[in-house]
Amino acid sequence: MFNSLTGKITFKGTQCVFLETNGIEWDINIPDTCINKLGKVGEEGKVYVWLQHTDTAMNLYGFSSSAQRELFFSLLKVDGIGPKGAIKIMSNITAESLGEMMDRGDVTALAKVPGVGKKASKMLLSLKGKLNLTEVSAVKKSNSPFDAVISSLCDMGYDKRDAEAVINKLVSEAEQTEEFRILLPTQKEDLLFRRAIVELAR
Repeated sequence: MFNSLTGKITFKGTQCVFLETNGIEWDINIPDTCINKLGKVGEEGKVYVWLQHTDTAMNLYGFSSSAQRELFFSLLKVDGIGPKGAIKIMSNITAESLGEMMDRGDVTALAKVPGVGKKASKMLLSLKGKLNLTEVSAVKKSNSPFDAVISSLCDMGYDKRDAEAVINKLVSEAEQTEEFRILLPTQKEDLLFRRAIVELAR
């Protein structure tokens, strides 16, 4: 099975893009949030794809990154959400916003996202704590120079907001000391990581 298609973008529409490769023009279903990341019509673009093959039809779904495709697959695990429904959801909310709603357990906000509605509770039960949005959100501007430490803590199962709060607190305290300021970046990360483990374990 092919992983991606690279070719000339010949058309952009609502949740749709046409991509021409070697004389073949592909009609690809794609979230609106991904379309603008592919470049302009007439330019070359790369689309990560997934082919749905049923008894009655073949549909090609595309994404601007493999991480966006993984988010799509995660949504398909929710009872009642099919491929077109997942595309609709991803077209109406960013990965960052979806992750924040999931972290808060905000059923009301989730239910207002087009494509979710009454399936909000099922989505929380199926996906809360299981979505890996780190790569999807990689383009988001970093709020901390120690995001690598925060990510490591999250990989261990700690809540991201708790990890950020602890790291920010520890950095604020540590930067008051000369011993910390003269450390190399990797040494600072190691020190903060070890101290954060102690703080979070309390």
